[in-house]
Amino acid sequence: MAWNLFRFCAALRVRVLGSVMILLVLAVVGFTYYAVVVTNYWPAVLAGGVNSYYAFAILIPFHLLLVMLLWSYFAAVLTNPGRVSSNWRSDVDEESGDPLVLTGLELSKPMLNLQQTASLVGSGIQKIRYCRKCNQLKPPRCHHCSACGRCILKMDHHCVWVVNCVGAFNYKFFLLFLFYTFLETSFVTIILLSNFITFFNEGEIPASPESLATTFLTFVLNLAFALSVLGLLVMHLSLVAANITTIEAYEKKTTPKWRYDLGRRKNFEQVFGIHKRFWLIPAYAEEDLRRMQTLHGLDYPSKPESDSQHY
Repeated sequence: MAWNLFRFCAALRVRVLGSVMILLVLAVVGFTYYAVVVTNYWPAVLAGGVNSYYAFAILIPFHLLLVMLLWSYFAAVLTNPGRVSSNWRSDVDEESGDPLVLTGLELSKPMLNLQQTASLVGSGIQKIRYCRKCNQLKPPRCHHCSACGRCILKMDHHCVWVVNCVGAFNYKFFLLFLFYTFLETSFVTIILLSNFITFFNEGEIPASPESLATTFLTFVLNLAFALSVLGLLVMHLSLVAANITTIEAYEKKTTPKWRYDLGRRKNFEQVFGIHKRFWLIPAYAEEDLRRMQTLHGLDYPSKPESDSQHY
C-alpha cells in the first residue's frame, strides 16, 4: 500500500513538472515568434517596398525551422521510448555475446523470480539481466527509469524538457529537436544582432522602447539556448558516433573494444535509419522499421572479434 502511494505521488510529480516544462517551451517559442514576426519583420511585409523582400527572406526559413523544431519536439514527447514486452526472453548473454544455456522449460516460464534468477547465475549459467522493480528480464542496453517507473529499451536518459525518457524509439527525435533548436535559436540570434546593437546606441532609437526591450530579451534568450544546446548536441553526436548511450558512458562501459561500436556510419544508421531522405525528419522509412532490428530496441549487432570476450 505504501509503495503504491509512493509511486502515485512520484507519477503525479512527474506529470505536473512535465506540464510546466511543455508550457515553458511553448512560452519561449511564442515569445520569440512575437519578437521576430509581429514586432520586427511582419510590419515590413505589410509596408511593402524593398524591405518586404528582405523580410520574406527572413520569415520563410524562420517558419520552416520552427515547424521542424515543434514537429521533432512533440515526436520526442509523444513517442513511447520503448517498453519491454512481458514475454521477452533472451538467448544471448549481453556482456559476452555467448548463447544462454537455459532449458526449454526455463524459457517457457512466464516470469523468473529473484531466487530462480540467482540460482541460475550461481549454477554457472550465463548472466541474466533482471529488474527487481519491474520483476522481469531486461533486454540488452535496457535500464529502469525511476521517473517513468518502468524499464526503457536502450535508455539514454530521462529528459525533463521532453517530459519523457529518451530511448530506442525516440532518440532520433530528441536529437533532431536539439538540432533544429540550435539552428532556430542561432538564426534568431543572427537576425536580431543589429537590434541588439541598437539597444546600446546613444543615437535615435527607430523603434518603440517596448518593442526594443522585447527584441533585446529575445536575443539574449536565444543566444543562451543556442550555446547550451550546442554543447548538448555535440555530446550526443559523439555518443552516436561511438554507439554509446549516456548511461553506458556514465557507467564507463566505453572501452577501445566496445562491442557495439561498428564504425561511425553503421552506428549513425542504427539511430537514424538507412534512407537518407528520412535523416532530417522525425520519422522512419517503412523499410527501415521492417528490416532494421536495432530500431526495435531489442537486438544489437556487435563486433565478431568481441563476441567471445568480456568487458
